[in-house]
Amino acid sequence: MRTGFFTAATICMALTTPALADGHRTAYPEGASVYFISPMDGNTVQSPVTFQFGLAGMGVAPAGTERENTGHHHLLIDRPPLGEGEGGMEEFDYSLPADDNHVHFGGGQTEVTLELPAGTHTLQMVLGDHSHVPFGPDLVTDVITITVE
Repeated sequence: MRTGFFTAATICMALTTPALADGHRTAYPEGASVYFISPMDGNTVQSPVTFQFGLAGMGVAPAGTERENTGHHHLLIDRPPLGEGEGGMEEFDYSLPADDNHVHFGGGQTEVTLELPAGTHTLQMVLGDHSHVPFGPDLVTDVITITVE
């Protein structure tokens, strides 16, 4: 079971050169990136685990907010990298599901504490637009692995 508390934070960066969007995706600034502040790949941690999410070249806004160059975080837990596995690249054309493997931060949160069971876990950050659709295959993190003791 996962529980969490949320701390909202807003990152304001105004860049005006959007990348081209396809028919399904929202445009985003060239050079934008999403990343883990903590934990880092290979870390061994205790549960509950505090996650901190980073975003460069864009701002964070709650889901449903249609504001240029903003989005909100999604944490993928123990699943194939976005765009791989069942559904593959079609995942970039639809809203991300909300389940045990897809945790949404639609309030614009950039930090959360979650209970994770002991063991090895894979994690990936994905930035979604106002309707939870990923911005694109290059606006996700690499998959990282942590071990929970």
